[in-house]
Amino acid sequence: MTSLARNVFRTSKTAKPALTPLAISPRPNLASNVAVHATRLFSSSSPANEAKETSADSPYAFLPKNKLIRKHGHGERSKGLTEIRGSYYNPVTYTYLNELLSDWGEFVDGVKFAGGAFTLMPPSRLKRLIEMIHSHNTYVSTGGYIEHVLASSGGDTKVVGKYMETCKEFGFDVLEISSGFLTIPTDDWTALVKLAKSIGLKPKPEVGILFGAGGDTEGLENKGTRDPRWVIERAEKFLEAGADRIMIESEGITENVKTWRTDVVSALTAALPVDRLMFEAADPAVFAYYIQTLGADVNVFVDHSQIVQLACLRKGIWGTSDLFGRVTTFKPDE
Repeated sequence: MTSLARNVFRTSKTAKPALTPLAISPRPNLASNVAVHATRLFSSSSPANEAKETSADSPYAFLPKNKLIRKHGHGERSKGLTEIRGSYYNPVTYTYLNELLSDWGEFVDGVKFAGGAFTLMPPSRLKRLIEMIHSHNTYVSTGGYIEHVLASSGGDTKVVGKYMETCKEFGFDVLEISSGFLTIPTDDWTALVKLAKSIGLKPKPEVGILFGAGGDTEGLENKGTRDPRWVIERAEKFLEAGADRIMIESEGITENVKTWRTDVVSALTAALPVDRLMFEAADPAVFAYYIQTLGADVNVFVDHSQIVQLACLRKGIWGTSDLFGRVTTFKPDE
């Protein structure tokens, strides 16, 4: 295996320049004043004491709400994890994500890059973004970009190894290992899990019943689906090989289907430990279904725009008509 990539750019986090008081002059520069005021108004910095506050400090803490397992470290919650999508369908900037995690980081365990977007970022910006996410005790996942690495390199072990090592060098915590677009032997897939583990990354294979991703419902239906036992057998091998968790692809189950395959969800959760699974939830109706079926402690992957709605549903303080007042937990005080 190759050593850690030596050509990775190493940069330190650049400090933001301090704002200087406005100079008083007989003829003030109004444009300059407005610019400085706007900078202050939209600054992403927060008082130190705010970072230590949680929902338990809310002035409404006296109102009843569900207890959830607390977040520790970089998303080290035993179950009830929430992973959110970063930049892809919409740009997710440093400032926006920092503010989002400052307000709602208590309910976010991980941030996932999608579509290999991180490979297009300048190294200093990528490093700074990952460091900021870590400062909110949140892990960072690569998404399934390894499919492109495998396909474009013909499965070259040196290229794949360097990709993983570079991810580790830049601070990624979780390496998703998907094969939605690829046909790959199970033993080779398992070898990728072991390789990621040996490099110090947390491997998270993604499995599903549908070959391919994207497209319309009719087109995907024509490709057919796999038997749930195929998914279960591979998930078991990946967990034995050291996979941290298994991501369950939504397509073919709750996405791009005319009728949800709830029978597949039942088969998977009956055969595999639920706390080691993470379900992709493409829209609120889907994560509401998983909470209704598996409880508030289910692990889900959602879009960054859905975190508030999901948090309210987990805590049992709001919901649709079929779940309002019905989501509950029973946990002793920590």
